[in-house]
Amino acid sequence: MLTLITLGDSILDSGAYNAHGLTPGELLMKNDDGLFPEFRGRDLSSAGPVRLDHRAVDGARVSDLLRQGRDLRVEGPAIAILTIGGNDLLGGLASDDGPGIDTFARTLEDSLDLMRVRPVVLGTVYDPTFGDDSRNFLGIDPSLARANHRRVNQEIAEIASRYGLLVDLHAHFLTGDPSWFTMTIEPSLRGTSEVRRCFLEAIERYTVGSSLRDPLQ
Repeated sequence: MLTLITLGDSILDSGAYNAHGLTPGELLMKNDDGLFPEFRGRDLSSAGPVRLDHRAVDGARVSDLLRQGRDLRVEGPAIAILTIGGNDLLGGLASDDGPGIDTFARTLEDSLDLMRVRPVVLGTVYDPTFGDDSRNFLGIDPSLARANHRRVNQEIAEIASRYGLLVDLHAHFLTGDPSWFTMTIEPSLRGTSEVRRCFLEAIERYTVGSSLRDPLQ
């Protein structure tokens, strides 16, 4: 049986932000054909038995990943998906002019080192302003915030190259519209499905000509 593990923040723990209580992990495991007929038959359960180990927590920062990964032991093939960094940016990294982003990257990498599951599919941090400075809600210089946002995503991409796969949520969400969000930054029901879309496409690419390995020994 395949185990799907979700780690990180509200991008993957978005059930509180839609009336159906759905998360990307649940949709990856089993699509809701009534809500999203486009994905009928495109879910992990269509390929075989799957279980969801949902560990992502709304509001989490990179420092919470060690706790989320505590006692993570899986028998059989597994894949982990992870989104982190948005709350770190909101909590100070967006205006950081010191070692904060380097510390973020080290903490992320240290956390992944201790998680005995591969691959880990890491998502970049999206931009609910769609690159429009007039939508700035942070109260800091947009140029500084965008530079630090880019740096965080660059660090995530570099780490993903060593631990698994990268999902560029940032690029995909720039093609969307405000209906993909609720409460300014949280994924709506549509946004939750779009997060699912990105991770599903990455998992599908990975499993073509490959097979999910057993957890690291």
